[in-house]
Amino acid sequence: MERLACVVTQPRSSPRAEVAMRIILIGPPGAGKGTQSQRLLRHLGVPHLSTGEMLREAVRGRTDEGKEAQKFMTQGALVPDPIILKLVERRLQDPDCLSGCLLDGFPRTLGQAQALDGFLQDHAIPLHGVIELRVDDGELMHRLISRRRQDDQPDIFRQRLNSYYQQTQPLLEYYNRRGLLETIDGIGATEEVFERVKKVLNSFSIRDQSSGGHQSAGAT
Repeated sequence: MERLACVVTQPRSSPRAEVAMRIILIGPPGAGKGTQSQRLLRHLGVPHLSTGEMLREAVRGRTDEGKEAQKFMTQGALVPDPIILKLVERRLQDPDCLSGCLLDGFPRTLGQAQALDGFLQDHAIPLHGVIELRVDDGELMHRLISRRRQDDQPDIFRQRLNSYYQQTQPLLEYYNRRGLLETIDGIGATEEVFERVKKVLNSFSIRDQSSGGHQSAGAT
């Protein structure tokens, strides 16, 4: 079970990439994932899916999922995976997501990844690739100290990192076995890192074209 985060933002005037893509972005806290995701959205011209925003909208709209989720949220508990998955699956079928999207912060666990794959395969929706933004712990701590935010105390930050590694490592192995994972060095200037991201997108595009546009998350 996870509390997750994704924002539904549709860039209005950004040029679209030659091949619209469905991408998962993974990275530890402090890796610059938010900055790179915004550049990815402008580059691809696709919606940014955030489960955190989906949950808030469901609660505001008093949908069935929203009512169920609110019971857990008001208690400070994690929203169960089945509720999260229903929100994601419904969002993926919205018209603006049919040509692609950026999933940021979801899936976070192996169970979520497997459930997402099952849905994608059942609906013949391709997953073009998974990008891991990797930054070593020393650099992450350096960035933490530079920010000096109260909610990023060293002990709390280490706990968040440990939780990330425990949850994410099986997820990375899962996507790597399927040939979907590309790891990018997240250290460097923002534009320098994004140039690496674009090279990976090109490799996803080439692979998608060579497979006839039918790359599946469950392909081996």
